[in-house]
Amino acid sequence: MTQYILSIDQGTTSSRAILFTLDGNVHATSQQEFPQHFPASGWVEHDPEDIWRTVQQTCDDVMEKGCGDNDEVVAVGIANQRETTVLWDRATGEAVYPAIVWQDRRTADWCESLKKQSLEPAVNNKTGLLIDPYFSATKIRWVMDNVPGVRQRAEQGALAFGTIDSFLLWRLTGGKQHRTDATNASRTLLFNIHNQEWDQELLDLFGIPESLLPQVMDSAADFGQIVGRGRLDGTSVMGMAGDQQAALFGQTCFETGMAKSTYGTGCFLMLNTGDKALTSEHRLLTTVAYRLKGKPVYALEGSIFIAGAAIQWLRDGLQLIRDACETEPLAEGTPVDHGVYLVPAFTGLGAPYWDPNARGAVFGLTRDTGIKEIVTAGLQSVCYQTKDLQKAMEKDGIRPITLRVDGGMVANNWVLQFLADILGARVDRPALVETTAVGVAYLAGLQAGVYKTLDDLSSMWRCDRSFEAVMSKAQRDKLYDGWIAAVLRL
Repeated sequence: MTQYILSIDQGTTSSRAILFTLDGNVHATSQQEFPQHFPASGWVEHDPEDIWRTVQQTCDDVMEKGCGDNDEVVAVGIANQRETTVLWDRATGEAVYPAIVWQDRRTADWCESLKKQSLEPAVNNKTGLLIDPYFSATKIRWVMDNVPGVRQRAEQGALAFGTIDSFLLWRLTGGKQHRTDATNASRTLLFNIHNQEWDQELLDLFGIPESLLPQVMDSAADFGQIVGRGRLDGTSVMGMAGDQQAALFGQTCFETGMAKSTYGTGCFLMLNTGDKALTSEHRLLTTVAYRLKGKPVYALEGSIFIAGAAIQWLRDGLQLIRDACETEPLAEGTPVDHGVYLVPAFTGLGAPYWDPNARGAVFGLTRDTGIKEIVTAGLQSVCYQTKDLQKAMEKDGIRPITLRVDGGMVANNWVLQFLADILGARVDRPALVETTAVGVAYLAGLQAGVYKTLDDLSSMWRCDRSFEAVMSKAQRDKLYDGWIAAVLRL
């Protein structure tokens, strides 16, 4: 009998299920995209039933093609797009409104009014976060204020709130478990990251009844048993983390000062700060990296809203390319100093700017500008935004010298070389780039007793390729100055 760990990696544009062998290798995988909905400018929604359907189908598919009759799944882990908000009926499990996605900006005006009341410092002290539409609390409040009957039902205890991990756990356990982990709780604006509890003052500030909220667990814990899912019936969910924290764990960044950057729909640079929740003076976020046996480990994080989504836009919106793999040869044939800057502020700007009202723009167009320059500018925009985060961390006194990277974009060697050049740092790509999924597999495996220590996991990390900076500092500074000038012109 062969044993596996199943990871559910529920992302912003697709759901995946991956079966891992116990030595951390991918055995079988299945992925399905689902529709994105944009009902108004700056609004982004998902149908929770699309998410649930694609999770079920990918799990069924991967079990059918990857798990033999005598094989066993010893544990399940869930990684999820963070902050995305769902409210559902406790009796029926039906959502009362579409999932409001982390990218959504509809509560920007209300967030601005709270900041004008000088409430942000107190919120930041408790949560490590800024008051921004990105996080869950203002999304919950919007649903309660704008969907008829929801506030009354919430106050009566008839509804449940969850980020996607909680929603999936509820469905997987047949409505028996309403739980989340500390990493996801730390992204709601309602969780005190210092005492590791939901905070009544924050609940009062945002007008949210505590009865809506899930129980907060460690990232490796017994979250509950799966019911009614075929051969997964009776298997326990034992690992759970927000996707970026899961990637940090999958990259085995367990030591203070280690950093990873994930290039998916957005880009997220996270640096382990150990048992100290450092406060950023440059608008980075303080967050829970993971929590094991009741002890939180913290991180500084810079969040970029648009990374791979910019390439998706070049493909689907402008139709300049048919597939993302076309971008690498186009960039290889383009000088890095071509003069075009694409600022992909499609849903505002994240760290360190935190401008929800900014919108995308392209600067530097000339009569000679063509597809290859615009595509290359799209790739470079992701690297420039990472440089923004590196600069902010540097000002806070911590500069990641080596960066472990993952996500769909890191298959592009040109991007990673330009990233190393613009950062002036070494960039390491792991042999296993499915770091989000393997991160929750590791968490589930720890809880299941498959892995004994973090050192066991560190020994499993392998480097595929390192990229060293070869660009001169003068050219690096000139290119980055051009980026800053473009951002300032928005």
